[in-house]
Amino acid sequence: MEKHLQKRVGKVIPFIQDGTYFFNKGLTCYRRRDLHKAKAYLQRAVQLEPEQSTFACQLAIVLSELGEYAQSNEWLLRVIEHDSHLTECFYFLANNYAHLGLFGEAAKYAEQYMEREPDGEFAEYTLDLLDILTIEQDDDEWLNYDEMLMKQERARALLEKGEFQEAIALFEEMIEQHPENWAAYNNLALAYFYQGNVEKARQTIAYILQQNPGNLHALCNDAVFSYYLQEQERLFSLTQSLQGVYPISLEHRYKLGVTFAIVGRYDLAFQWFRQLQRRGFEGDAPFYYWYAYAAYHMGYRTLAESMWQKLIALHPDKKGSEPWRYREQTIEHIQSLFEKQDVASSFYALYLISKSFIADDCPFPKQAWSHPLLQQWSDYVYDHDRQKPMVDAHRIVTLLVQHNGFEYEPLYIAWFSFFVETMKEIDSFSNHEAWAAAFEYMFRKHRGERVTQRMMAERYGVSVATIGKYVKVIKQKWHE
Repeated sequence: MEKHLQKRVGKVIPFIQDGTYFFNKGLTCYRRRDLHKAKAYLQRAVQLEPEQSTFACQLAIVLSELGEYAQSNEWLLRVIEHDSHLTECFYFLANNYAHLGLFGEAAKYAEQYMEREPDGEFAEYTLDLLDILTIEQDDDEWLNYDEMLMKQERARALLEKGEFQEAIALFEEMIEQHPENWAAYNNLALAYFYQGNVEKARQTIAYILQQNPGNLHALCNDAVFSYYLQEQERLFSLTQSLQGVYPISLEHRYKLGVTFAIVGRYDLAFQWFRQLQRRGFEGDAPFYYWYAYAAYHMGYRTLAESMWQKLIALHPDKKGSEPWRYREQTIEHIQSLFEKQDVASSFYALYLISKSFIADDCPFPKQAWSHPLLQQWSDYVYDHDRQKPMVDAHRIVTLLVQHNGFEYEPLYIAWFSFFVETMKEIDSFSNHEAWAAAFEYMFRKHRGERVTQRMMAERYGVSVATIGKYVKVIKQKWHE
């Protein structure tokens, strides 16, 4: 019997899923016009065999057909950098740039294709494209428009990477060249806010609305700022105003849907997303993400699951972070923090409640606390009782979270521990950026991490001298 089993085991043939396997699966899906699945398979193929230019080129074609022209071009540029013999990539680049409105870049790559393949497979299409581009605009207009759009894309990429200071510099340069570029102003406000410079973010939004009253992106950004800053009255007023807006542009409807979802008005978000879907709106990853959240919170679990599957097809790493799982995991985690029965952990648990649930949907009813500061904090979280120290504490920990993500939990519990111990001794916590920068510096230093005050100064947009001043205070209190 044992010998028989050994023979069977010896005949097992391993199933090796290499890049070619996923490439062929991707091609099959592409031919069936299942572009989202094709994209997922081809991304896997490229991941396994990044040196295969053919795999990357096919992925770029699929991305282009999905309307993801900028991402398609990223792959095409990589391909021609390593293998300029794949001349069709020059045509695909020209076509993508034309769709993006970057006519100068489109003409450049179209001409490069014709130089390499005057009788090639795409020669006729390329000549047609060049004719259209010639009609569209003259060279000077192309260069100016292309330069502006390419700067905008670079700045947005910096924003997404968290390189806020570099993004701010680029947005300011764009505004100097085009003083009525309201998109750049709005992105500048976001960069300031992400950096922790709330005052400048708010000033920028105010300027936009003064010069361009009713700018929808500015109103939406203002609402999101109010949500994160726990400014309930302002948020309610802005939400009421936005509720009465009915824009013609699909882009503006999408912006409204995402904004309502972020601030917890899932009912309004769901209405916009459902309407966009019925009109054939081709969604991107954030569309599916927020649509799934809105659908789930409105009780449409099946629809939410469908939207999440579409998101996973675009971003496989999102598997396991579904809104229903997130809610369950968040509840369990908050409960575990309360069970620790120490003041700092309870402070952080209440902070997570303020960030995770809207009032009508909170699974943790308000309770009385014997610790007076914890009771004040609870009043702030549940009743929005805006006592100054609590507003400051909330803003500082929010800054820390914005720069480190919720995963770096020991930092936030340590902050609340410090706040509780020193609140009565320290005159003011109102310089939020300085306190956040100094505290993160001290925390990382205490853990033996390589960190400098200059690094934290750049991260939070304050001077090294200011951080040094607050570090001295923290050192003094920690050593007492």
